[in-house]
Amino acid sequence: MAAPSQPHSGWRQRWRAWWLARLPVTAQHVLTHRNLYLWPTRAGWMLGLTLLLLLVGSINYQLNLGYGLTFLLAGSIAASVHVGHANLRGLRLQVSIDGEAWAGRPIPVRVWLEAPGRHPRWAVSLQWLQPGAAAAGTDVAAGDRTAIELPLVLSTRGRHALPPLRVESLYPLGVVRFWSVWRPAGSVTVYPAPEPDAPAWPTAALPTPAPVPSGTLSVRQTTVGDATPQAVRPYRVGDAATRVLWKKAARTDGDPAGWLVRAADPAPRSTDLWLDETCCHLSSVEARRSRLAAWVLRADAEGRRYGLRLAAAVIEPDHGPAHRRRCLEALACH
Repeated sequence: MAAPSQPHSGWRQRWRAWWLARLPVTAQHVLTHRNLYLWPTRAGWMLGLTLLLLLVGSINYQLNLGYGLTFLLAGSIAASVHVGHANLRGLRLQVSIDGEAWAGRPIPVRVWLEAPGRHPRWAVSLQWLQPGAAAAGTDVAAGDRTAIELPLVLSTRGRHALPPLRVESLYPLGVVRFWSVWRPAGSVTVYPAPEPDAPAWPTAALPTPAPVPSGTLSVRQTTVGDATPQAVRPYRVGDAATRVLWKKAARTDGDPAGWLVRAADPAPRSTDLWLDETCCHLSSVEARRSRLAAWVLRADAEGRRYGLRLAAAVIEPDHGPAHRRRCLEALACH
């Protein structure tokens, strides 16, 4: 049963793609008589067939009441076409994205509807032109500007253009559908979905002590009996006398060449965390991106300084919301 429907489905998709490609991409969409279309619904076709049968029966049996009922219903339908078209004409639409976009999760998209003039807009329905998209409806008061939440789900990471948006209404009788399609300008960067219950980053990514400077020696004890061991170095002309280890210098018979002084500061310990793609130990690129996204969120939540190494991009260690966004965008686009 599926085989005969495939050619028809392919033809419909090609026609739809050709028609959508001819629509302009705009930041704002205003419904006018040039971009507002109408088409009978299934109930409208059935009503039209009923009127045709009533007309034929009235002609055959010369029923004056039949003529009156037929023309009354036909006149009501004609009036509803004018009212329904005026209900959407002049409506303005804009789109804004509030929050972050993650692959496979609803993206918080808000569509703003503005109804200029003195007439409200009734039963306005919005829907993204993509498989599985749900429709949302609202009424717009006269001269008011309202927003409607219309979640958008994109299954793949990367930078995507916003899909076409359909606005329609069945007001007032539900026998004629008034509709228009808008291609909103702008794009959205979809981050890879974080891996649930991701493991801790490997030991190779943890901070390591900085290398000890050249010429520095390590001793077991300082001049104070039980003090913590610290780094020392050979004496140089100009060193403060308070840093000289005089007990050890006394054994050198006054020769400054054998003196030792305490280092000014202990060797600093690096606090930079590197999130490397090679540490994921996963064969799939998408799986590695999901694990790295989970590590980025964890490091940001802990307030760590972290960097990101990918095959096509390297981001130096930093912290904060801007650095988090740079790392997630690199995971989305590389």
